[in-house]
Amino acid sequence: MNILIIHPHFPGQFVHLAPALVQAGHAVVALTMQAVSAPEWEGVRLVPFALQRGGTPGVHPWLTDLEGKTCVAEACLNAALGLKAEGFMPDVIVAHSGWGEALFIKDVWPEARLGICCDHFRHTAGGGSGAEAAGLRMQQLAQRLQFEQADQGMVPTRWQADSFPRPWRDRLSVVPDGVDTEALGPKADISLTLNGQLALSRQDEVLTFACRELGPQAGFHVLMRALPDILRRRPALHVLIAGGDGPAAPAPGQRSWREALAVEVQSQLTPGEWARVHFVGPLAGPQWVGLLQLSTVHVQLGDPTLASAGLLEAMSVGCAIVGSRTAPLEAAIRDGESGLLVDYPDSQALADAAYRLLDDPAERERLGLQAREFVRTHHDARTVCLPQQLAWVEGLAATQPPSALGAAELRSDLQEILSLL
Repeated sequence: MNILIIHPHFPGQFVHLAPALVQAGHAVVALTMQAVSAPEWEGVRLVPFALQRGGTPGVHPWLTDLEGKTCVAEACLNAALGLKAEGFMPDVIVAHSGWGEALFIKDVWPEARLGICCDHFRHTAGGGSGAEAAGLRMQQLAQRLQFEQADQGMVPTRWQADSFPRPWRDRLSVVPDGVDTEALGPKADISLTLNGQLALSRQDEVLTFACRELGPQAGFHVLMRALPDILRRRPALHVLIAGGDGPAAPAPGQRSWREALAVEVQSQLTPGEWARVHFVGPLAGPQWVGLLQLSTVHVQLGDPTLASAGLLEAMSVGCAIVGSRTAPLEAAIRDGESGLLVDYPDSQALADAAYRLLDDPAERERLGLQAREFVRTHHDARTVCLPQQLAWVEGLAATQPPSALGAAELRSDLQEILSLL
């Protein structure tokens, strides 16, 4: 088959799947917003595309997310039209739903089968005020519009599948994300040097926390408010916090949540205690793996409705994890067996659990071994997940076009949104 993969940060989650499709005899092309230094990667032809426009100043805030996704989709559309002009005709298109890139792709190739890789579907139920619910509903629009055109969807976990509207679930397959458990494993002799001065190894006591953006969705506020108690009780502990500064904080005069919470927490610590808190910025690749391998206790938190980035990698490395008792973590961690779970967003419960684990080397080893075994059994990229992903992609060619199911619901949602604007 001719297969088109669309992902702004390709290869992303397709790092194992794309080369495997080539090895299976398919012709694979990838549309990406990444800069490419070669026209091909692992047998996959790379076609870059770039935004032609940015956001509109002063646009209604409820439209910001949709406008951003529309800009990505427009750039992807133009690249797809270029491929079509060359004569490329995909049998199957696989795209992620997160950036809106597949919004117009069926307008280019209406006969191709479209498979959408999804994270979750955020609900408005209990979303607070009417304005907050309306804003969230607008954020759903791009996902709704993409999924309405899709022949099939793929999600990593059952809880994510169950978050979608019921009429869509029959077209969703649960296929777990893959982890390269051979590359992501423990390393006894790992060491890191911070700021060219502080050298840390596995002999040091290190609490780690990592996320894409240091904000409330990642539970950053819960961690920070637990630190004064943890640092007082563990006088040799160093805390490594990885992640970008993230969204703006609500407090006036502060640029980010990191800055706002640093001001709040630093006032509760002595200078010596605060000196043991280290912000290391966003990490990727070997640095990210090294952070996990160095960890004595790893903290993993998050919004109950969002997938927990990096959780499976931390488990594969064998981290002793303290996490939030929320659906994304409960899908992977059994409390007391492969990690410890605490109520969210209870900072004191987090501090108490982290202290107990820091004080118990045998328990840390037991939980880390169990965590790694879980990932090897259920999420190994090559032996468990890749065969399922290949079967899903190859099965797309045989699917029937989706029915109009869900169109009436979409029209109803659009009418409701327009009435709110």
